[in-house]
Amino acid sequence: MAILSKEEAQQILTKALKLSNADECEVILNGSVEGNIRSARNAVSTAGEKSKMTLSINATYGKKTGNTTINEFDDASLEKGMRRAEELARLAPENPEYMPLLGPQNYKESITYNPATAALTSSDRAEAAFQSIKVAKAANLESAGFLNNATTFVAMQNSKGLFAYNKETDVSFSVTIRNQEGTGSGYAGQSFHDFSKLDTLTQTKIAADKAITSAGAKAIEPGKYTVILEPMAAGGLIRFMMNGFNGRSADEGRSFMSKKGGGTRVGEQLFSDKVTIYSDPLHPDLPSPTWTSSGFPQDKNIWVQNGVVKSLSYSRYWASKKNVKPIPEPSAFIMEGGNGSIADLIKGTEKGILVTRFWYTRMVDPQTLTLTGLTRDGTFYIENGKIKFPVKNFRFNESPIIMLNNLEALGKPVRSGNMIIPPMKIRDFTFTSLSDAV
Repeated sequence: MAILSKEEAQQILTKALKLSNADECEVILNGSVEGNIRSARNAVSTAGEKSKMTLSINATYGKKTGNTTINEFDDASLEKGMRRAEELARLAPENPEYMPLLGPQNYKESITYNPATAALTSSDRAEAAFQSIKVAKAANLESAGFLNNATTFVAMQNSKGLFAYNKETDVSFSVTIRNQEGTGSGYAGQSFHDFSKLDTLTQTKIAADKAITSAGAKAIEPGKYTVILEPMAAGGLIRFMMNGFNGRSADEGRSFMSKKGGGTRVGEQLFSDKVTIYSDPLHPDLPSPTWTSSGFPQDKNIWVQNGVVKSLSYSRYWASKKNVKPIPEPSAFIMEGGNGSIADLIKGTEKGILVTRFWYTRMVDPQTLTLTGLTRDGTFYIENGKIKFPVKNFRFNESPIIMLNNLEALGKPVRSGNMIIPPMKIRDFTFTSLSDAV
């Protein structure tokens, strides 16, 4: 019984809070049921299901907080857990940045739960895996895939009267395909809250096509190229950039959002006017909880509009220091795009390189947001609007800030992990060396 209703969860939390002797107390109940199936070399290798539920107790005296986590919920266990958290709180040093707990809040009803996804069975996962494996077998290729689905809930209550509850479903699938010689590789993946949107057959066909067409890659000189980044590739870089939309890091001069001489770059035209990025917990294709882990309401927020930085995230503590409104860090982002496909972007490219995705991306310099990494699973040379031949993988050194200033065109956005992002056509993208890895 790892997924509790709102009423069942609140019953446990209320019972736990009644045991508290601390100045302030917060209790958080988490539960999940997860199922998975993994395949390798065109056969299922493992499959399983797990469930768990834990209660986290945060007891505070003044600015001293102790925490303990338990997974038994009888009266004796709740009592023992609460006393332990209070004991640790008395021993803990003061937290100079401690903020008093929030009182009752108003939250919008989330749309993160899908009953059909929650009802997924091992047979459903096996059928989805079979649809993928049969593609690789028919093409005499080798596949390795992983499908995972989860139903989770979290409930929070505190001694100030706040109560919050959210239930969520998620399903993700990824597959890597290689030819028998190991000279060609392809990759595809999807993630949704709604299992009916997942199409393992089509995704595997995409990866298989990449594996076939990427064989026999040619070496071309590194340098600056026009690139078309598929959503997985673009998203891998934009995620790093969005992590920098933090007000404290910017105020303290530690990020690319810091202005020389002090201050932040909010209000500056930092990117191409084609760039608009926002978060919205009620977006139908990328829903997320309507409250944060601290109980603060999560609403729609615009981060970049037509290339202009509109806002940064601020914790309650740092917002109080800077006398600004708290803006929580969102768990998901949406970047607006156009209506064209990847094929349309290719047709409009005289010379360039198509990148399926990046791998092993690492930060080089947080001040300029310079990143480095490798292309992987299908990199192709484009000439006169057509893919001409596969090319060997590259190492890149590039900043998403520069990249989004060299933006020429955007395609139709699709979901990629915790982002909705379009394919992008970028000029003067920097490749620094070749990689022999497939």
